[in-house]
Amino acid sequence: MIRDIHVQVLVIGAGPAGYTAAFRSADLGLKTAMIEKHNSLGGVCLNVGCIPSKFLLHIAKVIKETQEISKYGVYFNNPKINFSLIKKQKKNIINNLANGLKHMAKSRMINILYGIGSFVNKNTVLVVNQTEKINVHFDHVIISTGSKSIMLPHIPYDNICIWDSTNALSLNTIPKKLLIIGSGIIGLEMATFYSTIGSQVDIIDRCDQILPFLDRDVVKVFTSAVKNDFNILLETNFNNLTVQDGQVVVTLCNKLNKIKASYDAVLVAIGRKPNIQTLLLDNIGLDVDENNFIKIDDQFRTNVPNVYAIGDVTGQPMLAHKGIHQGHIVSEIIAGYKHYFHPITIPAVSYTDPEIAWTGINEYEARKKNINIETAVFPWNVSGRAIVSNCKHGVTKLIINKDTRQIIGGAIVGRHAGELLSEITLAIEMGCDIEDIALTIHAHPTLSESIGLTAQILQGTITDLMNSKANLKH
Repeated sequence: MIRDIHVQVLVIGAGPAGYTAAFRSADLGLKTAMIEKHNSLGGVCLNVGCIPSKFLLHIAKVIKETQEISKYGVYFNNPKINFSLIKKQKKNIINNLANGLKHMAKSRMINILYGIGSFVNKNTVLVVNQTEKINVHFDHVIISTGSKSIMLPHIPYDNICIWDSTNALSLNTIPKKLLIIGSGIIGLEMATFYSTIGSQVDIIDRCDQILPFLDRDVVKVFTSAVKNDFNILLETNFNNLTVQDGQVVVTLCNKLNKIKASYDAVLVAIGRKPNIQTLLLDNIGLDVDENNFIKIDDQFRTNVPNVYAIGDVTGQPMLAHKGIHQGHIVSEIIAGYKHYFHPITIPAVSYTDPEIAWTGINEYEARKKNINIETAVFPWNVSGRAIVSNCKHGVTKLIINKDTRQIIGGAIVGRHAGELLSEITLAIEMGCDIEDIALTIHAHPTLSESIGLTAQILQGTITDLMNSKANLKH
């Protein structure tokens, strides 16, 4: 027997984009239901992504800082790592946050339906779980089913030595030697953690640069800082990957030669693809692009009028904070607000050590678009706060439109870069003139001061460095 329920808004997927949309819809007075295929809310981000990875990266950062501070005359014993306790604490953090989401959903009288949701028609989704089937009839539906790891062909994923990002965060084993295929954010973050706790890590990538959407001068600062932590092998591919006696044997290939190597584990981190397989989108004739991302307009509408999509399932950039923002806006659109999704920039952060954070347009893109730009870089090795905090391996870079003097892009490499980036993002969104940043008094000594000093370089008023724009004639 199939149970029937009726709602105004149905949200499929309870990750950051989905639960935000559901919460906002309920707050706007709309009768709302939310479908989640797992038994916990929060999606990949909370359960097997952003939150557990940042927990592990925080541990790695503390370990590294205790080692670095010895040069100042403060000594700690070699850390003893209790992985069972770490795993338990990671699980507790996830459970507490997930239970908080569940409590907020119930407080908003949102109907949480656990199971797999599939479209029956343009106004009905069938939810199936182990105990029942439910037909959910809706006025509007928001698809926020997220993404999953891209799998490479001919890889024995059923072997415990072959990992995806979920396996890497599970801490079931600590490999002596780890190969990471892919130098994107996930690959770099996992290299940061595992190299800190004792693994010898190699990263390979077919590209000639990690994070190819960043300027080379920014990437160079990062690679110089981590050169003793893990190996990055660019323009390198692999073949003949086999598992023999608990070891992954692989041939690494570049332009010059082939090297046979063995590893205790291999992490495949080459990107993510949309979760749409179980939705049965053909039943409603929904359009997707060549990569199976759902096509939407600037109000998240698909080609089916009452069907919306947000988050990773709609394509790049696949970032939780993008989905969260979209969740707010789509709910308000359904409620009748004339809102649109037109961000000038969406910030991004790689939570490595040092962190890499960027926002707006990069230098290469700007020149390709024939924008008359000017750039400035402030090196952290002359920042008093960075020096005393032992994080002088960093830079702050700003890019302005030389004709309008507005900030159009920026990047930061260094500890806490992700926390510092918001000032630049706000400046871009508000059309800030570089003079506004240069004339804003930044607290001293702080790392955020580097943003003001970079602005002063562009203004020609810098005194903390030699000023190339100064008139030194006497």
